Amino acid sequence: MIDETDHQLGVVTLKEALEMAWAKHLDLVQVTDKVLPPVVRITDYGKYIYALQKKEKSKRTSEVKSIRLTYNISPHDMETRATQAGKFLEKGDKVKIDLRLRGRQKAFANLSKDKVNQFLEMLKKLTPIKIDKELKHEMGGFNMIISKG
Repeated sequence: MIDETDHQLGVVTLKEALEMAWAKHLDLVQVTDKVLPPVVRITDYGKYIYALQKKEKSKRTSEVKSIRLTYNISPHDMETRATQAGKFLEKGDKVKIDLRLRGRQKAFANLSKDKVNQFLEMLKKLTPIKIDKELKHEMGGFNMIISKG
């Protein structure tokens, strides 16, 4: 048994544990039943549930954030997007890099790949990266997915 100040009180009977919790106007919460005897804690049940939910929320799953580049992107704008992508990667998210091509820009696929490679070099200076999905040519341009390395 553990009290509200996180001190271990040792093994007590269920009746004693309930009386201690009732005397302090708190609840008796079973923390785990994987051991014998089960571990219980004297605490406010509402606060306990809130703490569990907060802990579960902090284990957030990684999202896929998108960074869109264009064929005629300026170096400064590329740096800005690299900084933003670095922030996403630091949070643990994955980043999808899209390079949209329009009209005659589609004829210069090799120059477009160079733009993406420049972007990746800027990003590598900020944070280590790992390529999850290689650069792929699709209908409207190129895209790839990266994560923190």
